[in-house]
Amino acid sequence: MFDWTYIDSNGEEVGRSKRFPNLESAEDWIGSSWQDLVEWGVEEVVLHDRERDRRMYKMGLGAE
Repeated sequence: MFDWTYIDSNGEEVGRSKRFPNLESAEDWIGSSWQDLVEWGVEEVVLHDRERDRRMYKMGLGAE
C-alpha cells in the first residue's frame, strides 16, 4: 500500500491521500492530481510504502 503525504510551505504535514495498492497507481494519481493540490496550498508531497514502512521519495509540485 502506498500513499502521499502533503507538505505546505512551512514544511508542515497538511494531509494525506487515499491509499493505493501499488506504486504505479499512486504515481498515476499524483500525475493527474498535482495541480489541484497546488491550488490547496500543497507545495511538496512524500510517497510512502506503508507495507515496508519506508519513505520512497519527496517531490516538489512546482508551486511559486
